[in-house]
Amino acid sequence: MKISVYIIAFNEADKIRDCINSVLWADEIIVADSNSTDGTTEIAESLGAKVVQIPFSGYGNLRNKAISYCTKDWILSIDSDERCTEVVRDEILSLIKTTSIDIFKIPRKNYFMGKWIKHSGWYPNYRQPQLFRSGKMSYDSMPVHEGYISHSDKKIGVLKNNLWQFPFKNTEEVIYKANRYSTLGVSKLQDRGINGSVLKGFIHGSWSFIKHYIFKLGFLDGGAGFVIAFGNFEGTFYRYVKLSEVQADWKPPKSNIIQKINK
Repeated sequence: MKISVYIIAFNEADKIRDCINSVLWADEIIVADSNSTDGTTEIAESLGAKVVQIPFSGYGNLRNKAISYCTKDWILSIDSDERCTEVVRDEILSLIKTTSIDIFKIPRKNYFMGKWIKHSGWYPNYRQPQLFRSGKMSYDSMPVHEGYISHSDKKIGVLKNNLWQFPFKNTEEVIYKANRYSTLGVSKLQDRGINGSVLKGFIHGSWSFIKHYIFKLGFLDGGAGFVIAFGNFEGTFYRYVKLSEVQADWKPPKSNIIQKINK
């Protein structure tokens, strides 16, 4: 059994080298790049990865196109801010030789603001299944927080060991992602027939903060837990405000041409 790894990337020069280095044990590495301009593709190619250019039209479509380039029996999905560990590698290589299961989730351990996060809904946390047999899984077309579609009649397995994730390299990236993801999330709210407003944004954003900081014990993560909760507030709040902006189609007030007065 052989394994392909695919990595989605856009301007990830600071992260792509360590990400690829953590999966050099794989039989094939595909970097699905969306026209990076910071040297990401050059770094990836220098490490032996195959770079394919895929224009961004949402994360679901990007992932589906990325797996179409994978040619091996198994596929491992790992993002630029994630790192495979030796124990995960060993577990995967042992597992794919014997398992009858087609799709696996992998727990992730997050490092943020100089510490491993133990609460805040971040440990252990999962995204879509990250290890699957070729042809047994695909993604829906959601632009962000995309779901997965199983093409297997078997239950989904879970690996025992953790991938590492470094979701934000600094505070600027926290703000950038809150802005980017809130924009992409507008269409998901539209599809659900939801109307946006500042009040709805505040209510949903506040609940998101309380959920992560109180109910998911983010306060035990200290300052990092507060930043995580506040980032969730911001992303949720601006998603609803941006939705109301789209629905209202606000325009600036009409201004008149003011000519010079002849005296």
